[in-house]
Amino acid sequence: MDFLLVSLRIGKTLNGMLCDKFLNLNMWHRFLQTKMNAPLESTLWDILGVIEPQRDDWLIRQRIVQELQDVVRTIPNLRGATVEPFGSFVSNLFTPWGDLDITVMLDYGSYISVAGKKRKLSLLEDVLRALKEKGGWWRLRFIPNAKVPILKFEKGCPAISGDISIDNLGGQMKSKCLFWLNQIDGRFRPLVLLTCKPAIFPPLLALYPTNALDDLTGVRETAEQSISDLFHANIRKHIAGRSRTMNRSSLSELFVSFLAKFSTISLKARDFGICPFTGQWEEIKNNTRWFPRTFALYVEDPFEQPANSARAVSVRNLDRIQEVIQRTQLAILSPNLSWIDIHPLLVKPELSRVILFRKQNQNSGGQMMQLQQQQQPQTRKHVHSPAPVIAARVQNVRPENQLRGWRDGTCHIHELSSKPKQETASNNAVSKESNAKKWRKRGIQQQQRGDVFNSKQQLWRPRSQQS
Repeated sequence: MDFLLVSLRIGKTLNGMLCDKFLNLNMWHRFLQTKMNAPLESTLWDILGVIEPQRDDWLIRQRIVQELQDVVRTIPNLRGATVEPFGSFVSNLFTPWGDLDITVMLDYGSYISVAGKKRKLSLLEDVLRALKEKGGWWRLRFIPNAKVPILKFEKGCPAISGDISIDNLGGQMKSKCLFWLNQIDGRFRPLVLLTCKPAIFPPLLALYPTNALDDLTGVRETAEQSISDLFHANIRKHIAGRSRTMNRSSLSELFVSFLAKFSTISLKARDFGICPFTGQWEEIKNNTRWFPRTFALYVEDPFEQPANSARAVSVRNLDRIQEVIQRTQLAILSPNLSWIDIHPLLVKPELSRVILFRKQNQNSGGQMMQLQQQQQPQTRKHVHSPAPVIAARVQNVRPENQLRGWRDGTCHIHELSSKPKQETASNNAVSKESNAKKWRKRGIQQQQRGDVFNSKQQLWRPRSQQS
């Protein structure tokens, strides 16, 4: 079974600084003392090159948000409401197959307010009727009994599944916090994409000492700016700290350490819960916030304590997660491991075939290029190709910048999609071919720098906060 999808069930906010007393040191040392991590490291970067979102993946999600905004404008009860994305799309942790989380924010003026559950249900029913009348929205399903009532849908080609909620300001704030965490360690995003678990971080209480959602009161712009300022100040303080231990583990070493730490997750979960806020396992019997015990696994939400991020994981799911982790761990640590043996362990068969196909094309392409250079006359040795220019043009379009401007409907959708289709196809082809090399180069640079990584990414912001 695909380990990547199974690991998603554990909870997206799991912190990397968990208690090392549970670490399987024998298997970990065995991995470090051999060269078995070389094919694993290469394979992980190959996988990242495939699952990295392309330009079209950003565009299709932007169009969905814009089209939903157009539908919302036609609903009388939602006059003045805005459609805003959140989740992995805003935190820049999504894959081409990831869901799209959208919230419809009601117009309360400058102040923060949240609609009651009955009103949320009524408004979602209005949205459901409007989408059915509009057409083009598939598999619409209303889920009123969830903790956060949602309306599920599919849209676009290829189809993107998504969830629509009402006034989910807390979800937006969590997405921004996860986006900001990437400034601490550049390995955060690739490791999240591979395992949905971050690299080694400080306990989140060192970055924000209280429940972030509790501070979302008063004027929205002021509250969000206050949270952002404190978060960034503590991030800068952590990065500048000279007394902290530098973690220079490679991506494969971090990945294997994750497997070792959670190889007995089903057994540990009987007595312990995971607390990313304090950065450790905590005994359930000593934590009254988790009473009464009604879940198989506790992963406390660090931004909304004591909510359980893993409340959907059943005992059966947990046993299956442990089984897959142990099987993957034993296979990766086996002798004479090659990169062709690793793919079936980490990704689905269809994705594994894509990686193998690209690998074969790269190898055969390199051999053909050498043969052609040997056969060509010296006068034709230098051939100018437009590919680097196209690739540079694509790279200059920062996906994070495309998240700005939804409040007033001025995003970059039309600007980007106005280019000729032939050029867009060429751009995507060049971008996909260079992804694996780009990820491997980025991994080497980040490993050399340690866990210090100053990200200058931009984040989508409400119109009230845009200059």
